[in-house]
Amino acid sequence: MTDKAEAARRPELGVLSALAHGAGELGANIAAAVLPAIRELDEDRARFYGDLVLNSLDDTARRALEAMVKGYEYQSDFAKKYVAQGRHEGERAILLRQLRARFGELPEAAVARVEGAEIAVLEQWAERVLSAKTLAEVLDEPS
Repeated sequence: MTDKAEAARRPELGVLSALAHGAGELGANIAAAVLPAIRELDEDRARFYGDLVLNSLDDTARRALEAMVKGYEYQSDFAKKYVAQGRHEGERAILLRQLRARFGELPEAAVARVEGAEIAVLEQWAERVLSAKTLAEVLDEPS
């Protein structure tokens, strides 16, 4: 199923199409038709169906799908929420790797601060890690 209108009418059939043909040459086209349709479903089903569709793709289809949606601005609140959450998790993970590379093993309190920080704070700390001499300088902790 590569028709977006058909996928919107019958999203479950679209998911089955992805499961059956996602690893084939039409995998990216099927996913591109089905993923927007399932975003309109309730949150739990949309998440479950989205995982099924994406996991049914082979590497070639996944890369083709990524190329199709590069620069795409998500419209649904559901998608925006989970994209933002993924970015936030990525920022935290990168900052923790940078801090460990620069300062060695981190105290639990520092890890907890990073894990609880908002994205804007994480971005500030990521910039500071480049020039700070101590972990405290990065995290605004008093010496």
